[in-house]
Amino acid sequence: MKLQELLAQIDAGILVLPQFQRGFVWKRRQVHDLMESLYKNYPIGSLLVWNTKANIQDIKGGANPSIGNHELLLDGQQRLTTLYGIVRGKRPAFSDADEGAFLNLYFNVETEEFEFYRPTKMQHNPHWVSVTHVMQNDLGSVITPFISGPNLAEYFNRLNRITSIKERVFHIETMTDQDKPMDEVVEIFDLVNSGGTKLSKGDLALAKICADWPQARETMQDCLKTLAKSSYHFNLDWLLRCINALETGHADFSELERQNVTVEQIQDGLARAVSHIHNILNHLASRLGLDHGYVLGSPNSLIALARYFDKHGKFHAQGTVNRLCYWYVHAMLWQRYSGPVETRIRQDIVAVEDSENPVDGLIERLRENRWPLNIEARDLTAANRGGRFYSLLYMLTRVYGARDLCKGIELKKYLLGSGNQLELHHLFPKHQLRKHGGFGRNEVNAIANFAFLTADCNKTISARLPKDYFPEYEEKHPGVLASHWIPMDEHLWKIENFRDFLAARRELLAKAANAFLEQLREGKMAQPQTAQSVFDRPAGYRPVDIASIASDEEAVELRRAMDWMGENNLPRGEFGYELLDANDELIVTLDLAWPEGIQIGMSHPVALLIDEEHETLRIAQQHEFICFTALEQLQRYVRREILAE
Repeated sequence: MKLQELLAQIDAGILVLPQFQRGFVWKRRQVHDLMESLYKNYPIGSLLVWNTKANIQDIKGGANPSIGNHELLLDGQQRLTTLYGIVRGKRPAFSDADEGAFLNLYFNVETEEFEFYRPTKMQHNPHWVSVTHVMQNDLGSVITPFISGPNLAEYFNRLNRITSIKERVFHIETMTDQDKPMDEVVEIFDLVNSGGTKLSKGDLALAKICADWPQARETMQDCLKTLAKSSYHFNLDWLLRCINALETGHADFSELERQNVTVEQIQDGLARAVSHIHNILNHLASRLGLDHGYVLGSPNSLIALARYFDKHGKFHAQGTVNRLCYWYVHAMLWQRYSGPVETRIRQDIVAVEDSENPVDGLIERLRENRWPLNIEARDLTAANRGGRFYSLLYMLTRVYGARDLCKGIELKKYLLGSGNQLELHHLFPKHQLRKHGGFGRNEVNAIANFAFLTADCNKTISARLPKDYFPEYEEKHPGVLASHWIPMDEHLWKIENFRDFLAARRELLAKAANAFLEQLREGKMAQPQTAQSVFDRPAGYRPVDIASIASDEEAVELRRAMDWMGENNLPRGEFGYELLDANDELIVTLDLAWPEGIQIGMSHPVALLIDEEHETLRIAQQHEFICFTALEQLQRYVRREILAE
């Protein structure tokens, strides 16, 4: 069938997309390459459709209910969505694609290049013409600017090759078995997509669920949006794994099919999972102060807890909840889920099944990663802003009621107003340490050199040295330094003794952490005061942003990078990504990373390393990361390789 006929079928609501298909995932690079292939008359593969009398609820937006049979597109969504967008100048009714991925593609009649519109390059150059304009208009009007030029015939032929793409014949494989069950169709979808854009196990499991419950994907995404509003950012795979754990007792998605889990069970499991997750997040916020997604560690830890509350009831004695929190903190610190995730989740679910000592079983499993379960000063040596020990420092600040140096107020939840927004503060300012010389980046950004303060205080202190501002604030608010585990030996406040300061503070932090965790383990921590739910934040509240340090040029750069990626509808990256070896031991921490590529399965792992030591770059490159040392470098790469600008 010719392309223009296919597009007409989309307009008429005949050629449609089944609900189990995930959304449009291509970026400008793939769109550019497709048009270049069509222009050069390269093969681009066939389409697969299923001709059937489908239920409207099984079809994404745009279906015509008056039509007897529909053509459900099983393979070719990315290509047809792209071509529809380029030819029609808008996305098809069945798609929620970001139109920026395929609109404003231009063609240079002189060089035969395709590029997305750039004003500085194209605005005053008549050789650049809009591909959509060429597709939608008579060639006579398009060729007018070149009518008196020597290359008229050549330019006309090149533009004609573009318009002739609408006449390109696509080979279509059509399934006509009207009675074929939807789950079998999903199996076919699975097979034919194996060579296309990478699908996760969760994608395929969800596609099978959508065959019987078409609104499943949308319903689950709504649940995730609710969590995101409270600064907890999870994905569909994780939520489906929660449901799977509750319904099957396993982490492997294949169990949903093997145990014949019904749509009704999935719906009930989703409701229970959301309820348990809300309950758990409130416990972690009220007891541990971990009140937003940046400080939670691996979200897979929540799955075992959800299974626990589902199996043993939602409400428990305070001692039991404290011990569960003890397990949670150690699971986070010692990277319980950094290895084979499905195996670890299954092991913890088995421990939860024990009706007599489930919490003991969970804790016992931790000893496979770490023994004894305590924190030593040397664990706090590495630079780990954004990593697990960042979360530990945040937790200690909250639960021990550390006080703001300038204002003397406890740094508790729900401090309102931009001036009271918590920020991460270098006790010994980075600028001063660099000026003094002799200190490595890992020392400058060590956990023991960080404290949380209000934004106002962070700004007030600025680049002052501890020997100058420590005495001032201690006199103003007695005990305020000790509330941050700052050693009181004034000799250590001098910049030449910075390393000794770090060593002394690491000892104090480790001692405080172990004391608190021991309280949790023994179940003796006092019941927290009734706290407002994390899903009912007061107006004006913003959680701590790990990249919000106004006085830290590096953090500002990382913040800009995350924001810029988000503005371009790309993943924001993992802040403080911990690169582990085969034994799950920390090798190095990367400032900002995309370990599965900026487009998952379609691009290399990427890392942004600001002012990093050469050894860190070397290690990251050994692990196949493409590394950039400035935001501008990353932006050039993304624009060229992902956005094709």
